[in-house]
Amino acid sequence: MFRVGIPVHIDKDTTLRVKILDACGLTCTFCHNEGTPVAIDNRHRSSGEFVASGSSGRASIYAGTNGATFLAAPMPDNDEFEQAIAALRDALELTELHLTGGEPTLHSAVARLTRIAVETGYRVGMTSNGERGERVIPDCAAAGLDRVNFSTFGTTAAELAEVQHARYRNPVLAQRKIDALKESITTCETNGVKASANIVVPDYSHAPRVHRLLDEYSPHLTVRLLNSLDRGASSIDAIERILADRGAVAEARHIIAGVSGARTIYRLPDGRRIYFKQIRPVRLPSTCTGCQFNNGTDCEEGFYGIRLYYDRTGSFQVGVCIQRMDLCLPLSEFLNSPLRREILLLRNTEYRQLKARRAG
Repeated sequence: MFRVGIPVHIDKDTTLRVKILDACGLTCTFCHNEGTPVAIDNRHRSSGEFVASGSSGRASIYAGTNGATFLAAPMPDNDEFEQAIAALRDALELTELHLTGGEPTLHSAVARLTRIAVETGYRVGMTSNGERGERVIPDCAAAGLDRVNFSTFGTTAAELAEVQHARYRNPVLAQRKIDALKESITTCETNGVKASANIVVPDYSHAPRVHRLLDEYSPHLTVRLLNSLDRGASSIDAIERILADRGAVAEARHIIAGVSGARTIYRLPDGRRIYFKQIRPVRLPSTCTGCQFNNGTDCEEGFYGIRLYYDRTGSFQVGVCIQRMDLCLPLSEFLNSPLRREILLLRNTEYRQLKARRAG
């Protein structure tokens, strides 16, 4: 965790992930869809009957096993949303809000949601595949959007088509998506929104994707390399080899106390920075005890932080694990629950421990 010779920065997790809609124009075979079932495939199914994939071609890889009890609906851009995120801000001392989906740029009121969150005191980010970024990012920027993390599943049409459902492996369509991604990244740059590209590296055969991303995209684009959770050491070794290929030098380590996220910043010879993001084995001390996934192989994300959903009955739901959606609670219950206190205790305890360990 603590690498010799580079500074280590320790911060507390203060981020809320908000799923603002379920729709998406891609059919990536590995999508976790923030834990909720694909709505269009399960709209006629009841809780307990949800499936992980259906006729749409989209996937929600954990939905058949994670005990999800609701389908996600579009987040309302009204006072209810403002009150919900304000309540969570106060209850968990939050400062950042991250818009997710589905594909958040497909939400008709994504700029309005951004403005509400900014006015409620949050710094706002978004995860996007860039589908409609060229059209909506300028309005989101005007509303206060700080950054966009672009999920980059391929740098060529062939690469993107390869990870789509078999019915949608169309290179022509994939090229349109690649072009839209590039336009969205450019739009961020011209509107003063920070942009980064997240790219998962399962093994070294994926090195050309990373090199193309670094060589062909704007130097202002921050590149974040993510290890593939199901590939273990081979994925980590591949990323380290790619970094060595580029002459990258480790510069700093950032650890977020209270959640599983951590990243190491590398400096390239031209001064550009590249990030290696990894998952730490962080668990909620009480909630995760006894969980069937709480072992060295089955728990793929650990405790990554909290997520806010809006379900089809018009209720807000708070989740703590995409592999255990049965742990979701209605917002009003969560605010008064032991789970809220457990999250705060984990964050503060680990922060003190990490600080002491770094000092030692």
